[in-house]
Amino acid sequence: MPERCTVGQYLIDRLHQLGLDHLFAIAGDYSIDWLNRYVAPSSVEIIEEVNEVNAGYAADGYARLKGIGALCVTYSAGALCAVNAVAGAYVEKVPLVLINGTPSIKKTIIFEQTGFSAHHFIAGRETDLQSFEHITAVAIRIDNPELAPGLIDHALSKCVTERRPIYIELLQDMVDLACEQPRGVLKPAKPLSDRDSLKQSVAQLRTRLENAENPLIWVGPEVDRFGLQDKTARLIQQLNIPFVTELLSKAVLSEDDLLFAGVLDGQASSEAVTELAAASDFVLALGVWLTDINSLGWEPDYDKTAFASFDAVKLGTFFGGHVALEHLIDGILAEKITPKSQKLPERPSRSAPAMSASEIITYQGFYEFIQRYVDRHTVISSDASMNYFGSLLLDVPAPGGFIVQSSYSSIGYSAPAATGICLAKTPDQRVMVFSGDGGFQMTAQCLSTQTRFGLNPIIFVIDNGVYAVEQWLADAAVFHTDKPFYKPCVLHRWNYSMLSEVFGCQGWEVGTYGELRDAVTGALKNSSSPSIIQVRVPDKTIPDNAKWKTE
Repeated sequence: MPERCTVGQYLIDRLHQLGLDHLFAIAGDYSIDWLNRYVAPSSVEIIEEVNEVNAGYAADGYARLKGIGALCVTYSAGALCAVNAVAGAYVEKVPLVLINGTPSIKKTIIFEQTGFSAHHFIAGRETDLQSFEHITAVAIRIDNPELAPGLIDHALSKCVTERRPIYIELLQDMVDLACEQPRGVLKPAKPLSDRDSLKQSVAQLRTRLENAENPLIWVGPEVDRFGLQDKTARLIQQLNIPFVTELLSKAVLSEDDLLFAGVLDGQASSEAVTELAAASDFVLALGVWLTDINSLGWEPDYDKTAFASFDAVKLGTFFGGHVALEHLIDGILAEKITPKSQKLPERPSRSAPAMSASEIITYQGFYEFIQRYVDRHTVISSDASMNYFGSLLLDVPAPGGFIVQSSYSSIGYSAPAATGICLAKTPDQRVMVFSGDGGFQMTAQCLSTQTRFGLNPIIFVIDNGVYAVEQWLADAAVFHTDKPFYKPCVLHRWNYSMLSEVFGCQGWEVGTYGELRDAVTGALKNSSSPSIIQVRVPDKTIPDNAKWKTE
């Protein structure tokens, strides 16, 4: 560290210490000095994005793999465009840092005292801060250099501890002012548990696990968010009982594990998984979130399911408060529990049906076809669309190889999130995105950023001409009758593959399995730019595991 530190240097040093190697940014005069003087000369690379929501989604995708993500925008006109991305990160517990370049103290006082406005002002110094207070773990305003180190450390510590976004207002006249140097290294705060509650919770679960004839472990997203993958895997192996995940936590652990039975997501689950869940007499749910995307016409049995979240255990009438999920797993591991011997479920063998090269692609057929290209080097990002259903049943062998924003479910998230995922993944991994056409229209400029930085995601745009998932939610009967689609669900058609000429990448348009095979082969060979594959499917075809709602 240099002997003299400034507020701007302090902030970028702390971010880099926490593992940040890339910062997503939109140029703005209130933030440009910090970016140019402090971020550009640092070891953190600036990824110049095309709009704030794409930058937010990219930072979110980056944070899910790296443990922290950040974006820098300018006041109000920029920051308020990023609200949706920050809200999604808050709901899904993603450690995201929003740095908002903010007008100087002098400009703020002039506006508040005389009414002479600076550009981007709305109603004084509180507008942006108050907007983000509701969707961040902490929101701070750096308007005093002596207080800056303490405020920055507090905010960043909350971010990595609670795994939720934070908001930092960096005033343009604070950036070059002197402050203390960083001391020590920031770390997440250690989890706390009430000793008695923890002891009682472990005892309750031990009894149920030892007495159960057919126990089941249900792995949720908090296992990923709080870095508990290894401990959870050890617990599953020690107990030697099957486990399932939910769409939110798909592939948190490798799906090649012999004890993995599948994804439990209501009626979208495979028949084998629903039968296993029904036959189980005790379910230990570790970090599971309950949402309507997870239930899908099915309700868990609360009397036989123990829900262990990051700070509590709930089982029937038993409630263990102030019990950290990590400590609970440690406690069960220490007990060395031996459940009753049981026959483990057989995983159904899957084989892709024969498809002629000239056959027209269907939604279901696309996923049966694409499975052969998913291996231990594949990271999948699936968008809020009918792709939830198709991708749910894919076998994803790579731990951490599936990223989805299915709790907040913001349509258009996955393609720009792939920008961050590509920058955070390991060099031997390849990113595949499954997007609906409606969602892709919202954030298509991500191709520009990905091309600029030589990133190579393969983006499949399922082109059926409608917001199919919205129609499915409102009236699924349309998909097996002659009823027309709701007018608001009908899209203006794009020639998606031709966007490759606009942005300078590669593109294909396919409608048959032969064309799809050739396109995927070409995309896998393209290592220097994104590949967009426009997959035309009939508008009323949907994945098989979505048809339960049409009946």
